[in-house]
Amino acid sequence: MQVFTSPRHRRIALAGLAGFTLGLAGLYLAIRTYLPFVFEPDELRVVVEQFGLIAPIVYIVAHTIQVVVMALPGYAMAVVGGILFGPFFGTAYTMVGVTLGSAIAFLIARLYGRPVVERLLHENALEKFDTFTQQAGVPGLFLFVLIPVLPEDVISFVAGLSHFRLPVFVAVVFLGRLPAAAVAVLAGDGIAASQFLEASLWISSLVSASVVTYYYREEILEQISASGW
Repeated sequence: MQVFTSPRHRRIALAGLAGFTLGLAGLYLAIRTYLPFVFEPDELRVVVEQFGLIAPIVYIVAHTIQVVVMALPGYAMAVVGGILFGPFFGTAYTMVGVTLGSAIAFLIARLYGRPVVERLLHENALEKFDTFTQQAGVPGLFLFVLIPVLPEDVISFVAGLSHFRLPVFVAVVFLGRLPAAAVAVLAGDGIAASQFLEASLWISSLVSASVVTYYYREEILEQISASGW
């Protein structure tokens, strides 16, 4: 089986994986250098709690913005959420940001149409998604959202051009992104607690899930289309 459709796509995927890894490493080094208290869980939580509601609001707004403007990898933000707020609230705040940002991107595409989205995304991505959604429907959209390697911003913009209704899309985004977001948050919580082995295992599981789902994407899509869901 051919994993990538072309050498260019293989290079893009490998570059994305390398960028994600380097980004996490850079984030760790920067925090270790300039915010060392982050790696003292008790002290960190005390600092965050001093800001009251401001801290989670700022985090949610930042996460929402990054989805719309495609500024940072979403899972890097989720790792930060785990570091700052722990596994439960980190996941909750991350999902609020992801869902809001995805809904805003969806509505931008729905309101302003294809010309605006074409300025943001490559035409090939739009054409592939158009064809796919006609064949696979909601289960196919869920698969697109579930695959960690596919950014929610791209999915949200192109979904806004499709026949999907906003409530359906929001539900799919929340359920589909929740597993990977929770894993990234757990990795951040492990980093904050200096449990680096645990954090690396969570990150490895996220990367492995991305590779596996991307590798078998064609077979999965064919099964969904053939099932008539």
